Amino acid sequence: MNSETMEIDDEKSNSKGGEDTKAIVVILVGAPGSGKSTFCDHVMRLSTRPWVRVCQDTIGNGKAGTKAQCLAMSVTSLKDGKSILIDRCNLDKEQRADFVKLGESHKVDIHAVVLDLPAKLCISRSVKRTGHEGNLQGGKAAAVVNRMLQKKELPKLNEGFSRITICQNENDVQAAMDTYGALSSSDTLPSGCFGEKKTDNKVQVGIMKFLKKVDAPSKVSSDKTILGPSSGATKENLTVNKGQEQSWTRPSVSVPTLAFPSISTADFQFNIEKASEIIVETVEEFVDKIGNARLVLVDLSHGSKILSLVRTKAATKNIDPQKFFTFVGDITKLRSGGLHCNVIANAANWRLKPGGGGVNAAIFDAAGPELDTATKKRAGSLSPGKAVTVSLPSTSPLFSKEGVTHVIHVLGPNMNPKRPNCLKDDYNMGCKVLREAYSSLFENFASIVRNQEKLSDSSCVEPDAIPHCDQKVRREEGASVDEKNKKFKGFIEVVESKKLSALDGKQNVTDSGKTGEHVTKDWGTWSQALYRIAMHPEKYKNDVLEFTDDVVVLNDVYPKAQKHLLVLARAEGLDRLADVGREHLPILRTLHAVGLKWAEAFIKENESLIFRLGYHSAPSMKQLHLHVISQDFSSKGMRNKKHWNSFTSPFFLDSVDVIQEVSEQGKATLKDDDKLLKMELRCNRCRSAHPNIPRLKSHISICKAPFPAHLLQNNRLLHAPIKDDTC
Repeated sequence: MNSETMEIDDEKSNSKGGEDTKAIVVILVGAPGSGKSTFCDHVMRLSTRPWVRVCQDTIGNGKAGTKAQCLAMSVTSLKDGKSILIDRCNLDKEQRADFVKLGESHKVDIHAVVLDLPAKLCISRSVKRTGHEGNLQGGKAAAVVNRMLQKKELPKLNEGFSRITICQNENDVQAAMDTYGALSSSDTLPSGCFGEKKTDNKVQVGIMKFLKKVDAPSKVSSDKTILGPSSGATKENLTVNKGQEQSWTRPSVSVPTLAFPSISTADFQFNIEKASEIIVETVEEFVDKIGNARLVLVDLSHGSKILSLVRTKAATKNIDPQKFFTFVGDITKLRSGGLHCNVIANAANWRLKPGGGGVNAAIFDAAGPELDTATKKRAGSLSPGKAVTVSLPSTSPLFSKEGVTHVIHVLGPNMNPKRPNCLKDDYNMGCKVLREAYSSLFENFASIVRNQEKLSDSSCVEPDAIPHCDQKVRREEGASVDEKNKKFKGFIEVVESKKLSALDGKQNVTDSGKTGEHVTKDWGTWSQALYRIAMHPEKYKNDVLEFTDDVVVLNDVYPKAQKHLLVLARAEGLDRLADVGREHLPILRTLHAVGLKWAEAFIKENESLIFRLGYHSAPSMKQLHLHVISQDFSSKGMRNKKHWNSFTSPFFLDSVDVIQEVSEQGKATLKDDDKLLKMELRCNRCRSAHPNIPRLKSHISICKAPFPAHLLQNNRLLHAPIKDDTC
């Protein structure tokens, strides 16, 4: 993969040293009367970029021509370095296909702008108009529009489009025209699908009423509404009223996005090369935990070295460029730059105070005093390597203008001797702290994202809104809080020490350590999904495979193998294996028996399957649960070293061993050292080493070596009976 594909900014298309500007092809999709020609006229009138309108109604010397003529004109225009507006209906995939192929043959981006206006409006316009270039007007227009809409097929990115904008009303169309009209020769637009199509039903309109009486077009509001490029399949409206500032209407955000700056590489002078490695490695670990959400590294400069290094390193990994990319722009004004991010990270100071210059000063200034007030309620200070989430009030300008709902303050290591707490070139400690900082940042973002998952409690807000969910429970004044977001841990450790400290009665987010302290677990919101299912399985009938008074069985939402089930205990207070004592042996045996039953049923259907039943030493989800997992590990969900080692290293405890240890010792021996999750990738059969997950998967798909001896003992592996081929 070319490293430049990770970038969403316009760096690679800027004209430098006389290089030609990269052209784009915009394929308009819409019924007659949807405003395609008006769109072209508007863009060509405003834009400084050289555009050519390719219209089939006029391509034959002012008369209607053919699709072939349109293609020929498009090719000629692209060779001349001009961008193209394809003014045809293009209502189905077949009609668009040949124009989409221009992208591959001429190395240009292909955009679609869908003018998906109400059929009633399109028919009304078509019937009323006169002097139409294609002579589609009057009474016959209604029947033609209706017939064409029956064949409507909305474009998809997998057709070959790099960007799709869906306009559902006249305000959306105006916004799209302004967006393309503002493009200069050196500008590009973010990739993705923008604008949400709420229904794909084809509309059949009664024709006769249009023949008898023509409805006037819908009156355009006196307020000018601009549709800015949004993130994913979402739509945000910026309404400009007379005498008022821009105000933002909360969107239905289906693709949550975190924009974050490079931590510690500016004022704290952390080595950029080392920082880029940590960014990419930490993103790789967390990108699967955020579902369809996106991570965006932001910098102000097109010549940013950190962006260049990160793009290059990310290109060598199997990281989805739709889920992680770089962006050039002001992190407080991303929406106006074409990227909507509902969460932004702030490179904070330890006091969590405004000022100091850089990103911290810019974010506090853009967010107004509301951010400072909200931050004081959440924490009084921040330790290096930690992060804290602050929900922005709707009165904050950053919320109302840019749509930012949360700011995550994060503090990295300081290598600048002119700043407090300098590590004096101790990069062993510096790299450790910076990795913790990014892990904590992404863990906080993951907590926000998980609130949109389908397993959210029915008492939560509607899934089309991101709730302001606090990640910490309010505690008594004077309590010291340790937000130690560990890798692979969905919980937050709360240290209750006799040495309680306070800072003006506020929460002091520090690393208190563990020695001699009583440690409890406070699980993040998303981590309680299994608990909610276990307590109320009747609410999740579509997800639950089986439930009794003691257990609940369901498929893992992110399976790591061909067959991967979870068997949940329904007992209150059993959050994880560490909570299990001898009195819980009946529950452990029930979980094992149910898991065994399901594994045997799968083996009966497919005798090639081999199963292992066990627990993670340190689970990421609250509520004791047994993994029933096939040993093929053939799943897209198995994506990184942490996943692999969590099921193939001593971190994974076999159910039969857990039952035996609890019976004999009263508790299970946990092996929750993070180093186990960082071990090199080795085949679970022959133990051969492999450099990455794709190479490992390729190997295990053909490896026929016997399993290690310890797995072949004590019924740790479940498989079909071995057939005796002897006579």
